[in-house]
Amino acid sequence: MKRTYTTGVAVAIAAATVAGFFYLTKTPPSPPEAQVTAPAPSAQVDARPVEPAILHPLPEVPAAQLPPLDSSDDTVRDALVNYFGRQSVQQLFGLDSMVRHMVATIDNLPRETVATRLLPTKPVPGAFIVGKSGGDTTIAPANAARYLPYVELARRTDAAQLVSLYINFYPLFQAAYVDLGYPKGYFNDRLVEVIDHLLAAPTADGPLKLTQPHIVYKFADPQLERASAGHKIMLRMGSQNALVVKAKLREIRAELVRGAAPARQ
Repeated sequence: MKRTYTTGVAVAIAAATVAGFFYLTKTPPSPPEAQVTAPAPSAQVDARPVEPAILHPLPEVPAAQLPPLDSSDDTVRDALVNYFGRQSVQQLFGLDSMVRHMVATIDNLPRETVATRLLPTKPVPGAFIVGKSGGDTTIAPANAARYLPYVELARRTDAAQLVSLYINFYPLFQAAYVDLGYPKGYFNDRLVEVIDHLLAAPTADGPLKLTQPHIVYKFADPQLERASAGHKIMLRMGSQNALVVKAKLREIRAELVRGAAPARQ
């Protein structure tokens, strides 16, 4: 029973990690948002919040069957080691507030940046590798090799098993999403939305040109430089890696929207 339980937690974590590990390099922090005071609603406007419709509902699982969100780190760590092996966990994962960090990272992938302190995985090892192509500075083909351990994690993940067990442990992810500031939101809908965003990432037809106005490299194409954090990392990992990742994302998405029944314990 204990092995089934911990393995289930690991796969639930993997479900979110497969979507969340794509942004694995450091980026500058987002500028602070300006304070905006919302106007008071008029007497004619119904100011009550509208609860959004759930697009991709999952079977309900009693939260009492799970450890509390703020006390789940030890269980998460042990489950990851049980599922992936100690070496992979030590190499790839951060182990503090795992569920919260995964939910926050996934939610921010379609935005401009993701704070590195919130990443559920460790940054890609090694320095960013650049090269020359026709006199231009470009992302070197060798840079793609830095992402191979993460891409291999995605390749070997069984989408159906992963999502079935993710459903069993969904209350942890939903609780973290509510705490993130979405009291009426449904995390699975957001996860599907983010996967769709990643699937829409552009594909590089050739070497991606870079500029280096200061210390940090930027895409020479202004449109690519304005792209989301998720799209940028899909470009940085290399076209072949991106193909593998997108194929696995399509499998996971199909399972997420199917509303599979919870796996038996």
